[in-house]
Amino acid sequence: MPHLKRTLTERGYTVIAPQMPNSDAPTIETWVPKVTELIGTPDGDTHLVGHSVGCQTIMRAIAGLPDGSRVGHVVFVAPWFNLTEEGGTDGIEEKPWLETPIDTDAVRRNTEDITAIFSDDDPLVPLSDSELFRERLDAHIIIEHGMDHIGGDSGVTELPSALTPFT
Repeated sequence: MPHLKRTLTERGYTVIAPQMPNSDAPTIETWVPKVTELIGTPDGDTHLVGHSVGCQTIMRAIAGLPDGSRVGHVVFVAPWFNLTEEGGTDGIEEKPWLETPIDTDAVRRNTEDITAIFSDDDPLVPLSDSELFRERLDAHIIIEHGMDHIGGDSGVTELPSALTPFT
């Protein structure tokens, strides 16, 4: 989301939008180490924003941080613990992502604040996942209306609600 990157940069944040390896076929084995490397030694000024499978990646990377590590704001856009059967997964092999547990207690412990943004008409992510993010991660939940899977492919080029933790 170029708008998010531009706005945060204008507000003085250093923004890294990494090119992820094999983005057409993301795997836990390649994506989580890449994000862990990018996080480095986090502090309260380390903030993370992810979309869809990127949210899964960020959760796993945060869960694997050393004891005492803590990131600041985390914003998940169209995150999921489950996927709808009819929606498909845009070609990713979803089984490992769905079946490999995430230590949500560690994610919560290693994060100052989590915001999760869902769309009420997302064909991939069941809206009921918003309650799972609230229960498992104590996330602040935002429900957008009519934004599909909330991304460029859905025609969404600006998402002001993603800036909420940064105001």
